[in-house]
Amino acid sequence: MELNASDFLNAFANLDESQKLMKDTVRKFVTEIFLPNITLNFEQGYFPKEFITELGKLGLLGCNLTGYGCAGLDEVSYGLIMKELERGDSGLRSFASVQSSLAMYAIHAFGSEEQKNTFLPLMAKGERIGCFGLTEPDFGSNPAGMKTYAKKDSGDWILNGSKTWITNAPIADVAVVWAQTDEGIRGFLIEKGTKGFSAPEIKHKLSLRASITGSLFFDQCRIPKKNLLENTVGLKNALMCLNQARFGIVFGVLGAAEDCLQEAIQYTKERIMFKRPLAGYQLIQRKLAIMATEIAKGNLLAMQLAHLKHIKKLHPAQISMGKQNNVQIALDCARTARDILGANGISGEYRSMRHMCNLESVYTYEGTNDIHLLIVGEKLTGLSAFE
Repeated sequence: MELNASDFLNAFANLDESQKLMKDTVRKFVTEIFLPNITLNFEQGYFPKEFITELGKLGLLGCNLTGYGCAGLDEVSYGLIMKELERGDSGLRSFASVQSSLAMYAIHAFGSEEQKNTFLPLMAKGERIGCFGLTEPDFGSNPAGMKTYAKKDSGDWILNGSKTWITNAPIADVAVVWAQTDEGIRGFLIEKGTKGFSAPEIKHKLSLRASITGSLFFDQCRIPKKNLLENTVGLKNALMCLNQARFGIVFGVLGAAEDCLQEAIQYTKERIMFKRPLAGYQLIQRKLAIMATEIAKGNLLAMQLAHLKHIKKLHPAQISMGKQNNVQIALDCARTARDILGANGISGEYRSMRHMCNLESVYTYEGTNDIHLLIVGEKLTGLSAFE
């Protein structure tokens, strides 16, 4: 009986034909089209925008949504897409995740019919890009304290404030922005070219270098009433979007972990140390076995969350457990693989250190590791540690 190193407990053994086809299609795209230039793109800090419409043609953008040109795929298919994209690079998965589960989902869940028809079909094709503005310079883990403020003015809204560490910001055609108002926190659609709105790129990143990140600045921006997300009042709506994206991360990081394990196995089989393959030594086999075990457990966790999501019984704290656990094990796998490769591990000719650097960001964004642990801890004890 053959055992798959990347799925040792056969978590993905019972995929249906459509799920297998989607997984294989995305894997082929990543392997043949995206990966050949990733080392250079990462070194140069370049996000390959030329692939965006290709993602749209494959039906990957907004694929977890229904209608308005979106594919309406099931939860497992969406997760597998994120996994294959992150096997290529976390920056690629981050783009698709922000476009689909943050920007498009917010419009799909809370937007008017006019807003949905205006933005979603073009975003699904990759012809319009979205970003999601929640985090601020002084408010990351505590978004309820945000300072960005919108005030009504003759039917319109006047928006002032800033957001930071926003994936896709410099190339976005529309930003989903959350702001304080006299009515509570509301969501707005800020279109590129709005007077007083700018989205400069954040430079000198040492992680997610093949992704584009920026800030959002609003200086007396007049936002027409039609760009208010009418069905948003309170922070819970923004957090609903984050939970969609976090679910994708649970699957996505397993792709990076898998790639690191496969690289470590191949390298140690070929690397001769003291007249025998490095893979034949006990210390190396122990490290590989631990990596495979943690990935196997992560696969099972991801598939269980997908099942709970499908039957509409998935609790946000369960997503927090999945995000925290799987990012941690993926980062541990990347670090272990880099260690196994020795000096070669720091070379761009290999993949593990690029994954490791990227995962340091994934460990922090969309809820830090510690915050997700506290979310789970609150459900275990009934006591909030946030205040």
